[in-house]
Amino acid sequence: MGKIIFENKEETVEDGKSIVKACEKLGVRFSCYEGMCGTCEVEVLEGADNLSDFTDEEENMGLSKPKRLACMCNLKHGNVKIKF
Repeated sequence: MGKIIFENKEETVEDGKSIVKACEKLGVRFSCYEGMCGTCEVEVLEGADNLSDFTDEEENMGLSKPKRLACMCNLKHGNVKIKF
């Protein structure tokens, strides 16, 4: 188990699971859940290696670290600190 952390708030996520629900609770906006619209773009401040690899959708949108689409990320383990 790990956590998604934003400012002074955090939400727990099981290893291997999507971070979507945790990010929604923290205030990240979502519109599509399929990686095409970009509304859920977050900046990973700490723990980028604790997330799944970049997806084709993220690369096609021209994103690179530290930017990620929250709808495309699964937590591998540990904690991830974000801002949006």
